[in-house]
Amino acid sequence: MAAPALSGGAMAALMQRYVAAMVLSGAGDALGFHRGRWEFCRSGTEIHAELKKAGGVKKLNVSAWIVSDDTVMHLATAEALAAAPGPTESPETLYPRLAWAYVMCMDDMDGRAPGITCMSVVRLLKLDQPDGWKTPFNPHGGGCGAAMRAMCIGLRYPHPHQLEDLIAVSVESGRMSHHHPTGYLGALAAALFTAYAVNGKPTVSWGKGLMEVLEQAKSYVQKSQHEAEQNLAAWSYFENQWKSYLQMRGIADGVSKPIFPKDYGVAERDKFYASVSYSGWGGASGHDAPMIAYDAILGSGTSWEELCNRGVFHGGDNDSTGAIAAAWWGAMYGFHGVPTSNHKGVEYQSRLETVAKKLFNLSHPSSPSEAKSDL
Repeated sequence: MAAPALSGGAMAALMQRYVAAMVLSGAGDALGFHRGRWEFCRSGTEIHAELKKAGGVKKLNVSAWIVSDDTVMHLATAEALAAAPGPTESPETLYPRLAWAYVMCMDDMDGRAPGITCMSVVRLLKLDQPDGWKTPFNPHGGGCGAAMRAMCIGLRYPHPHQLEDLIAVSVESGRMSHHHPTGYLGALAAALFTAYAVNGKPTVSWGKGLMEVLEQAKSYVQKSQHEAEQNLAAWSYFENQWKSYLQMRGIADGVSKPIFPKDYGVAERDKFYASVSYSGWGGASGHDAPMIAYDAILGSGTSWEELCNRGVFHGGDNDSTGAIAAAWWGAMYGFHGVPTSNHKGVEYQSRLETVAKKLFNLSHPSSPSEAKSDL
């Protein structure tokens, strides 16, 4: 059954949440990155001490800070998606354009601490060849570089009937640089949860939804016949880590309230984030970057400040978890409760706003004029 049509006011509000998802993702990235000062600080306690000295989250002004490679690549994904000729597009035109966007954005990485995997593997993309966007399986491709740039895929394909597209584009865009299930399934989680946020799906149900969608993703990878055997052999790590996390939080059923430790402050969160990581740096891999962002969403209620405390200001790969968590926040709540200084003037703000509106109009083609007129 089709969803009821939204009124002009509702469409305008939804478009604003699209804008917030893109802009706040950039803001979360810039806040966590802090020109590398906080991204590579392994102590959340130190970061929070500096934060307190600066006057807290409300006093931070992102207009003076740059975004990291996360937002540059997120924009590359979003702008490639937004260049579609219409609401539907074939993989034959989309995937080469995504590959081209990733190659081109590598020219904008000075001072942004790009990931080694992204930098090295993107060079393997062959833009002048059929299927040149396909890369070999990479046993070391489990980093978070695919996840950090995939939220906009959920904005492009938010509807239940578009789930197959969301899965395919998440997987294929992800393995253009991170051809390993731990890497590209992180892209799937980031995109899927964005779609859930757009649709107002209760946050406690997101993890259960991911577990169900993983089966469809596995079927897609099998049918794609692109090094399927190696992919399936490496599949279980991502799935098992997420199953364990959902059981730990008591939300594997998709309806129960999350259970957090009684003592879950800055130091305790750092310890937990490290414990779910692959190598001790929480959020650096495809499974734990969206996991930590999700943990922050579950624990922050409707407080932007608490979201930042949990999902951005920690001793892990905090610009990536911040970019992901803030995108989901924006898709749910817009700019509500977010200090203007935390997002106004963020680097590439105009591009982020413009592409958000294009993605909205592509994904909601029935009433774009109504949404525009009410902004």
